[in-house]
Amino acid sequence: MKKLIVAVMIGTLLTGCSTNKDNPFLQVYDTPFSVPPFDKIKTEHYLPAFREGIKTHQKEIDAIAENSEAPTFANTVEALDFSGELLKKVSSVFFNLYSTDTNDKMEAIANEVTPLLTEHSDNLYLNKALFQRIKTLYDKRSTLGLNAEQIRLLEKYYKNFVRNGAALNDEQKERLREINKQLSLAELQFGQNVLAETNAYQKWITDEKELVGLPENVKQSAAEAAKEAGREGQWLFTTKKASFIPVLQYSENRELRRELLTAYNKLADNGNKNDNKPVINKIVKLRVQKAQLLGYPTWADYELDDTMAKTPQKVYEFLASVWEPSVRKAREEAAELQKMMDAEGKGEKLEPWDWWFYAEKLRKAKYDLEEEALKPYFKLENVRKGVFDLASKLYGLKFKKLENMPVYHPDVEVFEVTDANDSLIGILYTDYYPRAGKKAGAWMNNISEQYIKDNINHRPVICNVGNLTKPTSDKPALLSMDDVETLFHEFGHALHGLLSQCTYPSLSGTNVARDFVELPSQIMENWCWEPEVIKTYAFHYKTGEVMPNELIEKIQQASTFNQGFVMTELLSAALLDMDYHTIKDTADIDVTAFENATMKRIGMIPQIVVRYRSTYFNHVFSGGYSAGYYSYTWAEVLDADAFQAFKETGDIYNSEIAASFRKNILERGDSDDPMKLYVAFRGKEPQPDALLIKRGLK
Repeated sequence: MKKLIVAVMIGTLLTGCSTNKDNPFLQVYDTPFSVPPFDKIKTEHYLPAFREGIKTHQKEIDAIAENSEAPTFANTVEALDFSGELLKKVSSVFFNLYSTDTNDKMEAIANEVTPLLTEHSDNLYLNKALFQRIKTLYDKRSTLGLNAEQIRLLEKYYKNFVRNGAALNDEQKERLREINKQLSLAELQFGQNVLAETNAYQKWITDEKELVGLPENVKQSAAEAAKEAGREGQWLFTTKKASFIPVLQYSENRELRRELLTAYNKLADNGNKNDNKPVINKIVKLRVQKAQLLGYPTWADYELDDTMAKTPQKVYEFLASVWEPSVRKAREEAAELQKMMDAEGKGEKLEPWDWWFYAEKLRKAKYDLEEEALKPYFKLENVRKGVFDLASKLYGLKFKKLENMPVYHPDVEVFEVTDANDSLIGILYTDYYPRAGKKAGAWMNNISEQYIKDNINHRPVICNVGNLTKPTSDKPALLSMDDVETLFHEFGHALHGLLSQCTYPSLSGTNVARDFVELPSQIMENWCWEPEVIKTYAFHYKTGEVMPNELIEKIQQASTFNQGFVMTELLSAALLDMDYHTIKDTADIDVTAFENATMKRIGMIPQIVVRYRSTYFNHVFSGGYSAGYYSYTWAEVLDADAFQAFKETGDIYNSEIAASFRKNILERGDSDDPMKLYVAFRGKEPQPDALLIKRGLK
């Protein structure tokens, strides 16, 4: 029955909007700053716009490939990079909303359009005539008089064509097309299954006695969630982190902690229609086949070829260097927590659902610091203003809230970002609260990218998305420490997109190697707990009083607390990712056994669960980070070393260092090799010890 409904719905979507007059995507945006007219965009507009965008882009590609004139950088590479404007226009809006506000209709469109986009991409990269033009230019690139950015773009296109099968024979190309089609749909299904499982789980509490230990604001959030679901007088908890993490931290009801963490750890692993174990098998097999078809022994070899790390061996060596001190520290932390449990005389052994609870108790005992006591100082609007003020002090940026702008959801706010000289930097959308149609996690998206064409510097439109703590009926959104770091982190990505000063769209903003893209985001986390910065955003939401020095000092003292747990949880996921993607054959995998084998091999302690179990590891099976989850830790080496450049001067707002970071990192996108960009900023390559020292592991 459901398939029939979807089929009818797609048919309606395909025929329901076919004229330029009523489809905003097929017109010039008549909006401030040319932002998308979200108030006019309807679901039925997407598929016609996608089809027209693909059709138009294919005509542009054909014109470039069939050009009778000899290939030049301008008529081939530059023309290609500026092509596909309509397709980018609809894709950026659709996939942003598909992540933030999906529903059955949006999923039907995604299922329909994904194979179309995959086929279109194959048509581009497997075009013989087009590849020959690019190869001709690539082979004589040193004689073309190109600048560094143009050479970078030419080399990037040549490599992308080869990596996408341009050098294969016809039979191999057809096989690649089929693999790409199946792979794109499997990755889509993986993410849909995780979201379906997340939305399906509900833990209802009817007796308030079961909530012993929970702060009032946590209970209030759960009560309001229940009320919204039509069951006033009860409490609702879900597997969304904003809902269950506070339970793990504060609930004295051990069974409730166990049930919620177990439900989270079993997402898409319940033997039902949303079970991702068969999907993982399919994805891994297809990736092995694709990598080997393209001449790489494993998917990791294929993916890492275009990164700073380059090889799986380099990644494994790097992870091992950080894993050993991390898990050693985690064992010490586990022993300390077990000692605390033993003192209670219950005879209980530390389990994963106990760690957060006893760590919170230990933090209180060691540092007289309770995270719940900090939250009243972390009102979301104040934290956001704090990060805006930081960008102003570092880079001279100014932020002005814009009213009456078209938005895709009432939670969204819009800001105009200008430079010190009042010139436009870009437009920033913020969308911070969880809702049923929004995927878990936090991210930055480009709604439109920065580029320069016909001497016009097109400024970007950027979106920061999160799942931070929501306001309640009598309290504003009060953030946890993790929420604060997340806001700073994603804003760092936004700065990378906003401050871009590149000529070509493919090189601008965050279009960089995965193990470099996290540097601009993670460096921002270094500022958020500096005393000078805390005092710019940490004001009590009732009194307006700035956070007292004694609380700030406690935050500083506790800065390396529980870091063995944090790093062990993170690194185990990175190692699991690498193990999946260094598989060389296509034999069936027992996903649970495979995951357990990885944890045993690396010496994972039983009191900690890998940050993302296989069945809900969206980053690597649906989110573009396959064989790349290590990059968060890799980039942390960069960010720890980079922040030292500020600390060494004794001024965390040092204008000269900030100007260099902006000029050499934030503005340059992928216009040069990332290590060259880093050395241009820092004067030397990064020192790995900076990370271990920062985390208190050395």
